[in-house]
Amino acid sequence: MKQLFLILFSCLLLTSNAQDWDVSKEYGGWELDQSYTLDKRKRNILLISEATAYTLALVGLNQLWYANYPKSTFHFINDNGEWMQMDKVGHMTSSYYTGVAGIKAYQWTGMNRKNSIWYGGMTGSFFLLIIEILDGHSKEWGASAGDLIANTSGSLLAIGQALKWDEQRIQLKYSYSHSKWASKNPEQLGSNNLERVLKDYNGQTYWLSFNLKSLIQIENDNFPSWLSLSLGYGADYMLNPYPTDKNYPKRQFLFSFDVDLNRIKTSNRIINSIFHTFGFLKFPAPAIQYRNGNVLFHPIYY
Repeated sequence: MKQLFLILFSCLLLTSNAQDWDVSKEYGGWELDQSYTLDKRKRNILLISEATAYTLALVGLNQLWYANYPKSTFHFINDNGEWMQMDKVGHMTSSYYTGVAGIKAYQWTGMNRKNSIWYGGMTGSFFLLIIEILDGHSKEWGASAGDLIANTSGSLLAIGQALKWDEQRIQLKYSYSHSKWASKNPEQLGSNNLERVLKDYNGQTYWLSFNLKSLIQIENDNFPSWLSLSLGYGADYMLNPYPTDKNYPKRQFLFSFDVDLNRIKTSNRIINSIFHTFGFLKFPAPAIQYRNGNVLFHPIYY
């Protein structure tokens, strides 16, 4: 999945220049002690970092995914029925989390609250536009209106929560476990473990994670601020975008606990940055799965 390449790349670049962030507040997770006085040096650092990330991601994606495929004039395709919409949820999740990182990065510069939220929150859609540009010029693929809608939805989820709460109480997350289907179609689903993490939708699950303490406004100091409940969505038996056997693939829905890494605070800023950068990953936990009319329990699901 091309968008996961971008979320990792952009989050690492955006956070690497923000070592002054204050994570001491109760509902911390990257909140800043913000005076809204624009620091032009920090703004320039951020803009240069974004331009660098955009350029390197464009070149990197072109070499990783597109170099061996013929080019074409820019065009759109309708791929909304492919992969049981797993790719669309993936776009939304990637855009959301890159937007969260962007909001904090723009706040770090001292930009005023609304501008930092809107400009930063749209970072995800901006970066994922790379994929649509490259897809649109590839004969193998094409730009997708569904992808653009999913990207915008992820950005708006980040922006809406930042405007209302100044934090992210509901998060989109990702997890992956090995599936047996990738080996049957390695070209589309990946020929090695790294490619399969990015491409094999059969092994991917996307989660909507609700932080309990912040949503319910629990005032008990002993209640863990990191505890969340998550609803997951995935699909299986997908060898091609449009399976010929109508009995497959199978949608699956999950319920599980989660850990909000953004709300775990340590005295080490490097550790905090690592937690925040990889906070988009769903924490392994027990889960209840509904699939094909059956309810299953997993002691650990990831």
